[in-house]
Amino acid sequence: MSPGGHAGLTGLATFADMKTFATLEELSTQVGQHVATSEWISVTQDQINLFAQATGDHQWIHVDVERAKAGPFGMPIAHGFLTLSLIPRFFDSAIAVTEARMGVNYGLNKVRFIAPVPVNSRLRAQLKLLASDPIDNGGRQQTWEVTVERDGSPKPVCVAESLARQYP
Repeated sequence: MSPGGHAGLTGLATFADMKTFATLEELSTQVGQHVATSEWISVTQDQINLFAQATGDHQWIHVDVERAKAGPFGMPIAHGFLTLSLIPRFFDSAIAVTEARMGVNYGLNKVRFIAPVPVNSRLRAQLKLLASDPIDNGGRQQTWEVTVERDGSPKPVCVAESLARQYP
C-alpha cells in the first residue's frame, strides 16, 4: 500500500515511470535518495468545490470564482489541505512494493505550503525516502519527504514530511 494506505505500493497502479520493489527491505535500501516522481494530477474547480463541501471551508479565494478573479491571485486557488490530501494519489502513481498487503497513514512531521495552487494547475510529487524503520509484525515505518511541484512554477507549492506504516 502507499504511504497513505492506498493501492500504489501494492503494485496496482499503471503509471509508466512507476518504481517497483519486491519487498519492504528492498525499498529500505533507498533511504536518503530520491525514489520516484509521480504522475501529474490536475486540480479543477469541481475538485476545489467538493473539497470545500467536505471540509466546510468555503473561503471565497477557493469557491467564489468571480470574487477570486479580483483577489490577490487573480483566480481561485486550491485549499492547502486539498494539495496535502493528494499525497496518497502521488504515491499510488509512483511506487509499488509487491509484498505490501497493507499500509496506513501514520501522520505528518512537518508541512509547509510554499506557493498557491491556482485552479486548473497540474501537480506532481518528488518522493524522497528519509527513513525506513522496522516495526511490529514485520512492517516498516517510513518517513518520506514529499515535494509537490506545480507545472510551470519555479518553486514547489508544498513540502511535507509524511509518515507511513506498511506491512507484508
